[in-house]
Amino acid sequence: MSLASRCLMTVVMLGAATWANAASATSTLQNITYKTLPGGSVELRMNFDNGQVPEPKVFTTDNPPRIAVDFPDTANDAARHQDIGVGTTTGVSAVSAGGRTRVVVELMQASTYRSHVEGNSLVMVVNNGTQTQPVTTASTIDPSKALPSAMNGPAITNIDFQRGNNGSGRVLVNFNGSGANANMHRSSDNVAVDIDNVKLPAGQAQRLNVLDFATPVQSITPRSTSNGVHLDIAFSGDVETSSYQTADQYVVEVTPKKHDPKSDKLGVGPEPVYTGNRVTFNFQDIPVRSALQLLADVSGLNLVASDTVGGSVTLRLVNVPWDQALDVILRAKDLDKRRDGNVIWIAPQKELADYEQNVADARFKAEDTAPLVTTYVPISYGKAQDIAKLLTSGSMQSIAGGAGGASTASSHRGFLSPRGSVSFDIRTNTLLINDTAEKTLELRGIVAQLDRPVQQVLIESRIVIATDDFERDLGVQWGVNGNRTNPSGQVLQIGGALGATQGNNTSPGSSQLGSGNLNVNMPITPTSGNPSTLAAAILGKNYALDLELQAAQLEGRSELVSSPRVITANQQEADIRQGQEIGYVTYQNSVGGGGASGTATVAFKDAVLELKVTPTITADNRVYLAINVNKDSLDKYITVPGSGQVPVIDTRSLNTSVLVDNGQTVVLGGIYEDSKTDTTSKVPGLGDIPGLGVLFRSTSRINNKDELLIFVTPRILSDSLQ
Repeated sequence: MSLASRCLMTVVMLGAATWANAASATSTLQNITYKTLPGGSVELRMNFDNGQVPEPKVFTTDNPPRIAVDFPDTANDAARHQDIGVGTTTGVSAVSAGGRTRVVVELMQASTYRSHVEGNSLVMVVNNGTQTQPVTTASTIDPSKALPSAMNGPAITNIDFQRGNNGSGRVLVNFNGSGANANMHRSSDNVAVDIDNVKLPAGQAQRLNVLDFATPVQSITPRSTSNGVHLDIAFSGDVETSSYQTADQYVVEVTPKKHDPKSDKLGVGPEPVYTGNRVTFNFQDIPVRSALQLLADVSGLNLVASDTVGGSVTLRLVNVPWDQALDVILRAKDLDKRRDGNVIWIAPQKELADYEQNVADARFKAEDTAPLVTTYVPISYGKAQDIAKLLTSGSMQSIAGGAGGASTASSHRGFLSPRGSVSFDIRTNTLLINDTAEKTLELRGIVAQLDRPVQQVLIESRIVIATDDFERDLGVQWGVNGNRTNPSGQVLQIGGALGATQGNNTSPGSSQLGSGNLNVNMPITPTSGNPSTLAAAILGKNYALDLELQAAQLEGRSELVSSPRVITANQQEADIRQGQEIGYVTYQNSVGGGGASGTATVAFKDAVLELKVTPTITADNRVYLAINVNKDSLDKYITVPGSGQVPVIDTRSLNTSVLVDNGQTVVLGGIYEDSKTDTTSKVPGLGDIPGLGVLFRSTSRINNKDELLIFVTPRILSDSLQ
């Protein structure tokens, strides 16, 4: 026997024990016999003590597969259970409760059947499999014992559809009365529901397309049958199906199997998530207390029902979690539940609300009459004044003399009881709590959580300033001069600057290279150092040629590394700085442009390296840094008319926030500067001649690179290092 079969048998047997106070019965089921028919079918014969067979109510379930027959006003003398094991029929059980007898045919799989009355016996033939649809041959049954006609049953008032928070689709069939008998059958992509003894109005006989609800259910198609109404519910995907029925409603729920459990918890709405074992029930007017007892046995929990819980309920639950079945019963009877461990207390909603209100009133009354005790709590790591403010949520008032107290007249007491108060002593850093013993114990726990050592963080930073300078200069100076005497005795001078040596009898051989004798004068002026020169002279009888080439190249690399480090407490700002104050003199009320006749005043400017940082340790042991870095240096002085010389400060700063792992080094930022300058001085035209043009021009090339990088490494100090 399968686990589902044993579960159903347990529920049925326990229900029989609960319904022991059965009403008087007019018929008695004496025994149940069976025989094997060809093809693996089984004929069951239910024999009664007189010539009348009680009017049966037959229904089937697919999970687990069962055929159940209810006989009203009938007692049971038959065996509670018989094993058969023929075809798909595994056994048959009979139980009596509330003046009724139920016969359950246990199947290995869903099978068809037919039944008829023979004398004082109801004969049921169970086929071996599901070759045809279930059929009840009412034509062979005594007309007085035939099942009720749909013409006399309730009518369907509405067929509605809803989407659940977990993505499920719900089909709700509402009736205008009781007496409907619904059976659900599931196939690969369809759920078929046969509702006997009901009528389908013309306005409800229409196909519903529910694709827009984004559930596994695609459509709902109702149609009338000879015995009632048939519903086809088309779905897609891998789903679980369940159903339950009350007196005037039948609900089919189609739920996708694979879903994110977080979406159920985060869904909007009060709908709970049911996780209990699935059960199948079918009860007509069962006492509520008996139904609760069955659920208690299935769940393994202790259910305590109030004396005011009573009445009866009609339920049909197919493959429904037991906790959902419990909620269905509670909603149907205006009940509610409270759970404490493995005990569930069930009572009317108003009774539970009144009880909880009475408990709250009693607790408040106990607090009003409980004696007050005074407790002294020394504070080790924080400030008693700050903790007192937290406990009183702003109702604390400080007084002179190193102590303070909490205002007992404040309407908002924070963590204190209405009669409690808290004060503090600054000198000894102690809290003084005056409250009930229960509240004092609670306050001591809160203070223990607040009075903890604050973690500390070591902040290491490196500020790197790297420079790379390059300069190259090329220049030329040359001159040609000569003398010639013509036949008439006149002296002609060639070359040199005009008027430099005219009328001068100085021989060419004695000329000097100077600005007055230069034809091309393009020297270099390097920013530092002296240029290298290469000079040459050619002297002739009547001429002189002087040539000087100048070249200079300067390369420089420098790197300045500053490494400030500081330790600070969590969420406390730390500030470290190093540098100098640069003084300069200014003149006020000076007369004239000299600036030295006024009143001299000395002023200062800061040129410092400064690190400001506020660390916050996160719950996952990382560090959030709010950091500000400044690196200033003196560049030069400028002369201000009337005020003397004023220093010019190079400023580099960074202000940012960053989240860093413990011990991880991060580059907060950098500045890269690259300046290039190319300068050429030349004689127009001549300086562009290929090859010879170098004698008529001078060049200068300057390339400077500056780079600033800032590195930061936070380290959370362990308790052993603090």
